[in-house]
Amino acid sequence: MAGLAATFGSGAMTNDIAGMTKSDVALIIGSDTSEAHPVISARLKRATKDGMKLIVIDPKKIKMADYADIYACQRPGTDVAVLNGIMHLIIKNGWEDKEFIEERVEGYEALKAEVEKFTPEYVEQISGIPAKTLEQIAEMYGRAPTGALYYAMGITQHTTGVDNVKSTANLQMLCGNMGKVGGGVNPLRGQSNVQGACDMGALPVVYTAYQAVTNADVKDKYEKFWGCSLNAANGLPMTVAIDKAYEGEMKAFYVMGENPMISDPDLHHAEEAFKKLEFLVVQDIFLTETAKLAHVVLPASTWPEKLGTFTNTERKVQLLEKAVDAPGEAKDDWVIHQMLANKMGQKWDYNSADDIFSEIARCTPSYAGMTYNRLRQAGLHWPCPTVEHPGTPVLHIGRFTRGKGMMFAIPFKAPAEVPDAEYPIYLTTGRVLQQFHTGTMSRKSKGLNNLAGPSVMVSVEDAEAMGVSNSQMVRVTTRRGSIVTKAFVTKRMPKGTAYVPFHFAEAPANVLTNNALDPVAKIPEYKVCACKLEKA
Repeated sequence: MAGLAATFGSGAMTNDIAGMTKSDVALIIGSDTSEAHPVISARLKRATKDGMKLIVIDPKKIKMADYADIYACQRPGTDVAVLNGIMHLIIKNGWEDKEFIEERVEGYEALKAEVEKFTPEYVEQISGIPAKTLEQIAEMYGRAPTGALYYAMGITQHTTGVDNVKSTANLQMLCGNMGKVGGGVNPLRGQSNVQGACDMGALPVVYTAYQAVTNADVKDKYEKFWGCSLNAANGLPMTVAIDKAYEGEMKAFYVMGENPMISDPDLHHAEEAFKKLEFLVVQDIFLTETAKLAHVVLPASTWPEKLGTFTNTERKVQLLEKAVDAPGEAKDDWVIHQMLANKMGQKWDYNSADDIFSEIARCTPSYAGMTYNRLRQAGLHWPCPTVEHPGTPVLHIGRFTRGKGMMFAIPFKAPAEVPDAEYPIYLTTGRVLQQFHTGTMSRKSKGLNNLAGPSVMVSVEDAEAMGVSNSQMVRVTTRRGSIVTKAFVTKRMPKGTAYVPFHFAEAPANVLTNNALDPVAKIPEYKVCACKLEKA
């Protein structure tokens, strides 16, 4: 992964949205695209009408499957096995891009040895995907001149999330789909400007542009740039910090534009952790569930009330101009931070968002060629290293950052929790089109609430076994907690799997989810745990 580290560390698309129409085939895995990314899904739907082939692999028959040439229903948490099985068949049939592998890739032999045992029959036992369907997927994808791969949190939110992402990169390098228009590994970000936040160092292990805090040269550069001393140790990811708060080691949180009391796993545990804090500050635009626990709430401004940039899922930096004034005492985020920093003894003297962006460009290699004046003309894809550079819509053309891309031999590991006699149903979570994330904004709309409220999607077979029909109340229970919500009985769910949207405070999915973490990325396993269903 070292050759793709900057991209996959940030979760950005290697390719651009405009190039979606140039794919011969697209593979969607771990993304309920039409519900969570409707603009992207519209582009993909249009591409299928223009002749692009589409493969969808998902535990739920998502709406994108209606546009697919092949749909495969997998058991939650089996992505590595499925991807290894596809690669096994591509290699077996000689469909791999031998020239690309020879010239641009390391680690191929180890990968080949690992996937050898992932026969279609073996993968069917693990994933539930019929061997014949897997063979059809491998042929369609392996023989396509250019294939694009799209994923979202259905790939990353697992205890094997890093393994899953590496496997998507393995497949794209195997097929020679990196560094070409219409190809690439394309993770779809979960919220607007998540990409920009990560680019700006809003992660506990990096400065801007994913420059490691443990790198002595990087530390020295920033100390000279800012004229201060900096800590060379990695910080804690939020998931770990909550455990530290629960244990009494972490004393204070500053939560900004986030609502962990809906979005974090095992909410009973998270709530206890927040209540043990000595000091909690929440900076937001509404009084969220998290803000209700805060000692201090700072009113922030919304996107049309301020000047700044958004960086979207394709690494495109776009300028947002202020349209209206913020109400009351609400202030821009940077203004709040500067006031707070100066109260704590600093001497920050930014006068505008433009001042801050100019500083970003001076210390961030991938943004170095960007200015507000340039962005007023058009958005720019990073990396954009000089003011003459046009930006980089497609990464890795000709070579990877490290020279050759690195393949990894990835064994299959089961999820942290699988169904058993007591909890016999797979539970997975996600989004619905009509609501957004923790509902901080969308739940304020009566119209949207009328269109979509809390529910549990269950198969016809599981509903019949419980003796419930559509809209009757169901109790969903895991080892961590229980919720009662309406049944949404649908043929889109397979027997043995239930789906709960996480937007709803009155039936919070994350009371149920497992806080087991990926050992590297420390992301929780939101997408699979074991539950039982009962008529309420």
